Amino acid sequence: MSSFKYKLGINELKAKKHGIWNALIAEFVGIFLLNFFGCASCTHGDKTMISFAFGLAVFMAVMAIGHVSGGHINPAVTVGMLVAGKISLVRAILYIIVQCCGAIAGTAALKSVVPEAFHSGLGHTDLATDVLPAQGLGIEFFLGFVLVFTVFGVCDENKADSRFVAPLAIGLTVTLGHLGFVAFTGASMNPARSFGTAVIRNSWNNHWLYWVGPILGGFGASLLYTQVLSAPETETVADKYRTNANEKEMKNLEGF
Repeated sequence: MSSFKYKLGINELKAKKHGIWNALIAEFVGIFLLNFFGCASCTHGDKTMISFAFGLAVFMAVMAIGHVSGGHINPAVTVGMLVAGKISLVRAILYIIVQCCGAIAGTAALKSVVPEAFHSGLGHTDLATDVLPAQGLGIEFFLGFVLVFTVFGVCDENKADSRFVAPLAIGLTVTLGHLGFVAFTGASMNPARSFGTAVIRNSWNNHWLYWVGPILGGFGASLLYTQVLSAPETETVADKYRTNANEKEMKNLEGF
């Protein structure tokens, strides 16, 4: 029974310091800031400004809270980590819940401080005219895919050097996605981010695809990276010493 609880992650709920509760607060704050500042750019900026605003917001959030929670701030990333066995089921569920709550709070705070005449939808994501739901789903699938693919690539434990640029790489990937597709679907890439604005504006048109697309994309990216493209394990100092010792022993034996 204890093994079952450990696999589910129930044991994590008992941690009193620097555990899951700190991580949940971090995820809430991270996506709060993402929705607040990212969606703020949607009230007055052009598409290029919006693209960089969301990328910078993600970069800032991951830099600030990455050491606490991993800096997911996105259900698609959380599901990808769950599929890859990087986090427990309990942690994944709680992450997604607080991510949604943080997004709602961030958009609500933005709505309260920006004059109504400037709301301009508060960053609400919906399909552009002539974009079919199937096309929107495909766009959000690939946006979720490239984001989670990048996350796994820069956070690979066997590529220690890439961790120094991980927040920047992730932020630029979000910028890339927005530059390419913000005009078609709003380039959500993040179910919770879209959920926050949908709740505050009470607008649910095509909202389902902003969950299904990025999560399926993240699911596929996590499997592709972990099963096919992950970096090989690096040798430890002990392994190198053992290899050198074995080689010397073989040479000694060849001399007899």
